[in-house]
Amino acid sequence: MNLNQVSRMGVVAALTVCALLYPGCSGSNRDAERAGAATIQNKGSDTMVNVAQAWAEEYRTVNPKVDVEVSGGGSGVGIAALIRGTIDIANASRDIKDEEIQQAKANTGKEPKGFVAGYDALAVYVNRTNPLDEISLEQLAEIFVEDGRITKWSQLGVRIPDVRDDTIVRVSRQSSSGTYEFFREKVLHKKDFELGSRDMNGSKEVVELVGNARTAIGYSGMGYANSGVKMLRIAEKPGQPGVPPTAETTLNKTYPIARSLNLYVLGDPKGAVKDYIDWILSNAGQQIVEASGYVPLSAKKSAR
Repeated sequence: MNLNQVSRMGVVAALTVCALLYPGCSGSNRDAERAGAATIQNKGSDTMVNVAQAWAEEYRTVNPKVDVEVSGGGSGVGIAALIRGTIDIANASRDIKDEEIQQAKANTGKEPKGFVAGYDALAVYVNRTNPLDEISLEQLAEIFVEDGRITKWSQLGVRIPDVRDDTIVRVSRQSSSGTYEFFREKVLHKKDFELGSRDMNGSKEVVELVGNARTAIGYSGMGYANSGVKMLRIAEKPGQPGVPPTAETTLNKTYPIARSLNLYVLGDPKGAVKDYIDWILSNAGQQIVEASGYVPLSAKKSAR
C-alpha cells in the first residue's frame, strides 16, 4: 500500500466520522439546506398554543419544506428556552423582562427582538349558571389576592342557584404562565395570590374547570370560551360601567386587562424564521388569529 492510498483512506475515514457525529457535514444535509428544508422550534405561552398550532399546520401548505414544531408550557418556559438558545421562537402572553433580555445577551450574545402577533382580552370566567355579569378590578383583586376580603359570592350580592356553600372556588394558573404574571401585575398590583387556588397547567383547563364548578371563577384567554361559561364585563373602578372583552374594546384599550400576544426571537430573524414570522403578520396569518378567537393586528406597527 503506497502513501497516496493511505492518505485517501484517512480522508475517507475522517469524512465518515464527521458525517456520523456531525450531521451538518453530510452531503445530504447540505442538499436539504440548499433545497430550503428547515425545522423551526416554537415554544411558550399556553394561551397562544392553539393559534400557534393552527399557524404551523397552515404554514405546511404554504411551504411544505418547513416544519414548525410547537409546544406549550407557559410564557416563562418559552422565554427560558430562548435565553438558553435552544428554540427559534418564544411565544409569550406577557412582555419579556429586562433581566431576561440581559440573560439572553449574556448567554447567546444576541438581544431578543419582539413582534406583536395579535391581541387578547384576558377574560374573567364564571360558570354560566352564575347570575353575575360584571365585576370591578378591585373586587377581582379582593377575590384572588393574599388575605383578600371576598371569599363568598354572597359578599357580591350573588346567589347561585341550587348551591348551599357559596365559597368562591378560585381557578388560577401555574407561576410559569405569562397569564399568571400578567394578572398578578395588572389586577393584584404585584401582590401575592392567596394560597388554596386551583392552579391549572393550561388555559383550556382553567375554563373547563370553571364550566364544571358552579361557584368557580377564573381567568384565561378569550379564545378559550365555551358554552359552559360566560365572560364578565370588567369595570376599571367600582361604580363605573363594566366593559365586555371584545375585539373593539381590546383595540381601543377600554377593556382594562387587554394584552398583546408576542413572538420573541434572538436578534433579527433570518431565513426560514423570518419568512414564517412575516407570514404570521400577513393577512393569511392574521385570519388564523381571528379564527382562533383572538384579535388580529390593526394598522399599528407590529414589530417592537
